[in-house]
Amino acid sequence: MELLTIGAFARVSRLSPKALRLYDELALLRPARVDPETGYRYYAVGQLGRARLVAWLRRLGMPLAEIRAVCALEPGEAAREIGAYWARVEAETAARRDLAAFLVDQLTGTLDISGREPMMMLELKHSARTDRGLVRPANQDTLYAGRRLLAVADGFGPAGLAASGAAVAALRYLDEAETLPVDGELGELGVLGALEDAVRAAGAAVAELAGGTGEAGTGEAGTTLTALLWTGSRLALAHIGDSRAYLLRGGELYRITQDHRVTPQDLLLSKALARGLDPVPDLRLQEPLEGDRYLLCSDGLTETVPDALIRELLVAGAGPGELVAAALAAGAPDNVTCVVADVAVAAG
Repeated sequence: MELLTIGAFARVSRLSPKALRLYDELALLRPARVDPETGYRYYAVGQLGRARLVAWLRRLGMPLAEIRAVCALEPGEAAREIGAYWARVEAETAARRDLAAFLVDQLTGTLDISGREPMMMLELKHSARTDRGLVRPANQDTLYAGRRLLAVADGFGPAGLAASGAAVAALRYLDEAETLPVDGELGELGVLGALEDAVRAAGAAVAELAGGTGEAGTGEAGTTLTALLWTGSRLALAHIGDSRAYLLRGGELYRITQDHRVTPQDLLLSKALARGLDPVPDLRLQEPLEGDRYLLCSDGLTETVPDALIRELLVAGAGPGELVAAALAAGAPDNVTCVVADVAVAAG
């Protein structure tokens, strides 16, 4: 196997030696060999493809944590994740552009503030459906669709329904509170922090159900959890497990969560709300645009209905009932739960 010194590899990959050392520490791009005496790093020629992908994604501005996740995916899924990331960047850029234009107009005196609204007010309109499916003896999914909180939890194990119910119940206060927590002028950090705290509380509630017994993934209680929290201008997302969230924008469907499975081929979870599994959720902010459609669903939908058909149904305006019907038509061996939310201009 041909090996390159870190300096030579840096030149051909267009990554600096400093960056390569950082990516090694982060387990993003490990050297092929490290000299045991000098600690000097050597890289294989076959690692150039991954190195160049990392370099390109850094040029896009993608955070290192997301780059690590993308590099672990198959090419097709990686492409979809990159598309979803860029859709978020464009939405955030558009929002900042509009705000900048508003501020310029206001500060130069060209805007009559009393004459028109500076920014368009948006709202979420949503509907939900859950079904036992055609094989399972009971429905262990739990959904919630309130005024600002949407959540889907897919319970597993003998106490799966209790687990999914406890997880969703731990988040409901975010929907019922008079105001959302604020940290800073815009409050995004406070919202994400509150959402993470709620998910951790959900994990503690599920662990209490399990009674501290059972092995990872096989205990008496466990559940996935995917939730969207509407702040009035943005959507905060929390996700753990293999339920999913999708965004339909401009006719294109983007999966905005990653399945926390040990391998993409099996159903063994690496993260979930269950004893022995990582309880820390993925968190992110979504910048909504008018016309966006969001879908939260359990894997009872995605294991039977391909993304292409999900996209086709959502483009046609289908709601959760039609999505569940598609899963039932495909055999529905698992419980099926869907929440569809449309971003629209607020009335009045």
